[in-house]
Amino acid sequence: QVQLVESGGGLVQAGGSLRLSCAASGSIFGIGSMGWYRQAPGKQRELVASITSGGATNYVDSVKGRFTISRDNAKNTVFLQINSLKPEDTGVYFCNAHLTFWGENWGQGTQVTVSS
Repeated sequence: QVQLVESGGGLVQAGGSLRLSCAASGSIFGIGSMGWYRQAPGKQRELVASITSGGATNYVDSVKGRFTISRDNAKNTVFLQINSLKPEDTGVYFCNAHLTFWGENWGQGTQVTVSS
């Protein structure tokens, strides 16, 4: 069994910053690409940032220059540094990882709320 556990969400004022973390635990044989998705109220879940096992990153246009995804392969952890937060960044942020043997896995989500 494997588990992805996110942390770091919260309530922050516009312009503030947060750092989200997601740690994979359990029987980990290898991790491919990892990513962060966001689901705003009443909207579909969308990919905001992803990172390959080699460190190549990709971002949705709306977060470029404000969000930074990184990973610590030794700790099976992916991070999302969020700066210059906007009210439209509000939503539940989900971690996603492609795990060797287990396939695609999701975390339970962490709430980010940005007040104007």
